[in-house]
Amino acid sequence: MPGTTKTMGVFTIGGLVVVTAYTVALGSNGWLWFGWVVLGLLTLAMTMTQD
Repeated sequence: MPGTTKTMGVFTIGGLVVVTAYTVALGSNGWLWFGWVVLGLLTLAMTMTQD
């Protein structure tokens, strides 16, 4: 299971980079930020529930 959490962490950081780049280039999109927050919360929950 630790590999899954690490993968989620990579996706979360990568998602932050993509959403930030999109915001800088084209303007803010609330749905993208909402999706990133949900992904971040899921990653945090997975990290907290590790054995």
